[in-house]
Amino acid sequence: MIETHAHIYSEQFKDDIEQVLDVSREVGVEKIYMPNIDHTSIDGMLALEERHPGFCIATMGLHPCSVKGDFQKELYIIEEWLGKREFAAIGEMGTDLYWDKSFLDQQVEAFKIQVALAKHYKKPIIIHCRESIDMTIKLVEHLKDDNLTGVFHCFNGTAEQAERITKLGFYIGLGGVVTFKNSGMDQVIPTIDLKHIVLETDSPYLAPVPYRGKRNQPSYLSLIAQKIADIKELPIEAIIAMTTENANSLFQVKQ
Repeated sequence: MIETHAHIYSEQFKDDIEQVLDVSREVGVEKIYMPNIDHTSIDGMLALEERHPGFCIATMGLHPCSVKGDFQKELYIIEEWLGKREFAAIGEMGTDLYWDKSFLDQQVEAFKIQVALAKHYKKPIIIHCRESIDMTIKLVEHLKDDNLTGVFHCFNGTAEQAERITKLGFYIGLGGVVTFKNSGMDQVIPTIDLKHIVLETDSPYLAPVPYRGKRNQPSYLSLIAQKIADIKELPIEAIIAMTTENANSLFQVKQ
């Protein structure tokens, strides 16, 4: 399995990260992609990547919840890092209307700048769109060209929204929400072709049932894969094989 989205450099893992990674390997997690948040998360993320090369893999971007009045300073740091070395993707980036709507214009501007960086460096984008999915799909529709690909992470939208996303050539990141009883994802997942799906946990957030409300971790990816398998009435091996292939395609991994 490939974990496409986990903030394992978070403070919530500082006491037992090595154990968390060992357990992840034991259940079959082959790689963990780590989306950046802002300048405060870079050092911890890169240190973890350095300790576990090829297993913990860094991306570089500015999370919409870190977009404030001085967001240009943050983006300057992101651009500087992108010029220094390779990263797997641009992200986590996007829009968020859940906590604070006052910086929406800045979020949109930061989104467009990061899309331009993704096109320049030929990297996929990792999109966050909490309470803002329709607006974000429209943004991507407007900015899309042959040089833009990526994933809508933590998808919990409708079948119609999923169809618009996959028509853009983007992947859909499915996580712990698929296991939530009232999420409605059991009605949506059957409409999404497996070739468009990647697995994620968004650790330490959104742990799947039966760990809902506790700290999430990459080893729980197997619970998410199993739930998708149950909904699609397919063996879990088929889910793992296809989502792994999709993740390698998303992050342009040469086989």
